[in-house]
Formats: sequence, structure tokens, C-alpha cells
Amino acid sequence: MSNKELYQLTNVGKTFQGPTEKIEILRGVNLSVAEGESVAVLGASGSGKSTLLHILGTLDSATKGDIRFAGRDLNSLSQGFKAVLRNKEIGFIFQFHYLLPEFNTLENVAMPAIIGGHSRQKAMEMADEAVGMVGLGKRKDFKVTTLSGGERQRAAIARAILLRPRVVLADEPTGNLDERNGRTIAEVLAALNAELGMTLVVVTHNADLADSMSRRLELRAGELYAQS
Repeated sequence: MSNKELYQLTNVGKTFQGPTEKIEILRGVNLSVAEGESVAVLGASGSGKSTLLHILGTLDSATKGDIRFAGRDLNSLSQGFKAVLRNKEIGFIFQFHYLLPEFNTLENVAMPAIIGGHSRQKAMEMADEAVGMVGLGKRKDFKVTTLSGGERQRAAIARAILLRPRVVLADEPTGNLDERNGRTIAEVLAALNAELGMTLVVVTHNADLADSMSRRLELRAGELYAQS
């Protein structure tokens, strides 16, 4: 793990307007994530975990505070530049895989490269390597509708790492899986972090996944705490 900071959040807050009053989702969040670090964020439902992850991924904006990614002030970036950043430097894994049923595994995984301007041949070569890294080489030509839940989530991980982003943000990646498949996903993510040095920030309720990360944090009522 590098000592170089990838994320630096200072006094970050997020407020939504409710029907009758403002609702504070995040308050005074201070967070530093180093290059190559793996971080688990735990907390009860409604504690602000997904909101924090969306802010880190530029899918949402903070109401206040300073957010820097690789030294860049995210608050000052245009929506267009944020979109470029998301495609090239930030990978996402969600609880639901969002794979396209009309395509096979390899084609689904190749999508970010095709969208990013790579030729189809190059994109498929990159996808072939990525599916191999998550142990799906023998399923690469299968339609995703024929894959198991765990295999679909591994395909989603392969898609997230395809362009070798600087960070992968995962929102409950084992939430729809049974215990055995959840453990497999935890092992895959930990291996990718170790082998590629890819920074991971994972929101999870899964104890195995949280334990495989180098640091555990907890959100309580919108405030972030270190967990021993």
C-alpha cells in the first residue's frame, strides 16, 4: 500500500430536503484513503453509507466540505469531467449486477472499454483477461442469464476492473448472495486488491468481506468512526 493519498475528505456534510424539514445524512465526515488501501464502511440502514459512496464516486455531491480525489477538487469539476473520471478512474460494483441479458459474459464485461473508445477487438481482449482474473474464464461465452448469482456478481467485478481504475467502490456487493457465494466475492476482491494494488472502498454488512479489508470504519447517524 502506498502512503500517497487518493481520497481526502474534510468536514463533509450532506443534507436532503424532506417534506417538512431538512434531513442531515452526513455530518462532519473526515476521511483519508491511501492508494492501494482497502476500506470497509459498516453501519445500520439509513446511516449514510451509500450516500458517502456515491459522493466518493461523483454520483452525488456533498452539501458542504472539501473532497479531493488524487489532488483534484471534486466540487469544482464539471459534470462532463466527472463522467470521464467515472469511466476511466473509478470502478463501481453494486448490489445488483446490472448486466445486459442479451449479451454474453465477455460482451458485458467489455462494455466500459467499448464506451471508452477502444476497438471491439481490443475491448474483448481486455475483457478476456478480466474474466480470467475473477475465475470466469470457462463461462465467458455464456449468456449472463445462465450464470449463477455469484457468477453474475463476479462478472460485474470484472467489468468494474476492466479499465484498471484507481479505485473500486462497492455498495453491498454480497447483499443478494448466499453465505458461500458471499465468501467467494470477498476472496476475489481481496485478491484483486493484493495483486493489482487497486484501492477498494466497500460498503457492506458481510463480516467476511469487512474482515478481509485493511481498515474498518463505521457510520453512525451520519458520523464516521474508526472501528477496532
